[in-house]
Amino acid sequence: MEECIGMNGGGGSGEPCIASMVDYGSVESKRLYMARRTVVEMLIDRGYMVANAEVELSRTLSDFRAVFGEKPEVDQLRLIAGRASNPSRKILVLFSENIEIRKKNMVYLLSQIMNKEMLDKVILILQNKMNSYARKVADEHSVKVEIFPISDLLVNITKHVHMPKHEILTAEEKLQLLKKYAVESKQLPIMLENDAISRYYGLVKGQIVKVSYGGGGVIPDAMVTYRCVG
Repeated sequence: MEECIGMNGGGGSGEPCIASMVDYGSVESKRLYMARRTVVEMLIDRGYMVANAEVELSRTLSDFRAVFGEKPEVDQLRLIAGRASNPSRKILVLFSENIEIRKKNMVYLLSQIMNKEMLDKVILILQNKMNSYARKVADEHSVKVEIFPISDLLVNITKHVHMPKHEILTAEEKLQLLKKYAVESKQLPIMLENDAISRYYGLVKGQIVKVSYGGGGVIPDAMVTYRCVG
């Protein structure tokens, strides 16, 4: 029988076995597991109610593979969630197959969308590249389609240790801020609409974000700034 070797090269030391740290499952299932987990967190942070959110976020990679398999069917990975403030307004998350997305593929993907009048947005997660014709179909769709390469969702950027806290101001909070400092939105520092944080929260032009830098690290004293999405 092959002996399990510890981290320091010895056996029977009670240390974790190197072999136990090797992931023998498919790369595809691991990527889909990581991306779907981030999407659930993203929907919650956007103010949507995700069914069985606690189960989704506590699910391990092994649990995910037990449910969806080593080669998950993308149709089984889709998510739909209603806004906490208005549950009838929903967002739909679709995963594409691991193929290049062309116009006909995009048309098929978007043809699966039902009850368009009840949808705020569609999030489409790509496992492969997409050509410009497919992009045009998505841009012209009656429901706004946000497109994320799966590589952008393998980690939740908002949880990075050095990422400042971002809070989205409501319309009322925005007016109060502009009145307090006697400024216009365009006078605030800009956060681009295609910025990673803007995309994570689904922000649009004109929204204002409060950015809080905690004390310690590079910035020893707490600091707050505001940025307008433009």
